[in-house]
Amino acid sequence: MPPRFISAGYDYDERQPAAKLFGRRRTIHQLFGGGKVADIVLWRNKHLSGVILAGVTVTWFLFEVVEYHFLTLLCQFFIAAMLLIFIWSNGAALLDRSPPKIPEIILSERTFREFAIYLHARLSRFLVIFQNVATGRDLRLFLLVIASLWILSVVGSFFSSLNLLYLGYLCVQILPALYERYEREVDHLAFMGSRDLKRLFHRFDTNVLNKIPRGPIKEKKYR
Repeated sequence: MPPRFISAGYDYDERQPAAKLFGRRRTIHQLFGGGKVADIVLWRNKHLSGVILAGVTVTWFLFEVVEYHFLTLLCQFFIAAMLLIFIWSNGAALLDRSPPKIPEIILSERTFREFAIYLHARLSRFLVIFQNVATGRDLRLFLLVIASLWILSVVGSFFSSLNLLYLGYLCVQILPALYERYEREVDHLAFMGSRDLKRLFHRFDTNVLNKIPRGPIKEKKYR
C-alpha cells in the first residue's frame, strides 16, 4: 500500500504529482550534467564513488587528524611509488614480461584531452553564469549571491579550509543521493512547509499587522 501523508486536512497520496523542490523541471541527474560526475555524485557507479570518498576521507584524516605536512606526505608517496615501480620492473624482467608504462597508464593523451575539454566547458559555463549574476540584471539573485558568499566567509572563519572543503564534499556526495532516493517525500514536505509558512504569515498579517492603528493619510495639495 503506498504511503499517505496527512497534514492540516490535506491528504497526500504518492500517486499524485508533487511540486518539485525549487520549482525545478529537470531530474537530479540532469542538474549535475548527466555524465560521469553525476554518476559519481548520485552513486550510480558505487565502486568509483566509494573509492573517491575513501580517498578524500584518508586525505582529510592524514592532514587534519594526524597533522601530516604536505611536503612530507608527497615525498613519502613518491618513495613508495618508486619502490613499487622498481619491484614491478625487475619482476617483469625476471618473468619475461613487458615493463610497466606509467605515462600511458596514468595519463594517456586521450584521457588528458577529454579532461581538458570537460574542464574548459565547465569553467566557461561557470564564468558565464558568474558574469550574468554580477551584471545585476536579476537584482534579487545578485543580492542573494552576495549574502550567501558573505555567510560562507563568516562560517569559513570558524573552520579550517580543509575541514570546510571536506564537509562540503560530504554534503555533495551524500545529500543529492539521499534526495534522489526520497525525492517524493522531500518534495512533499517542502511543499507542505512552504504552504504552512504562507498561511502563518497570512494569519500574522491579518491578526497583527492589519490591527495596528495608523494615522489618517493626508492628501497632498497640488497648486
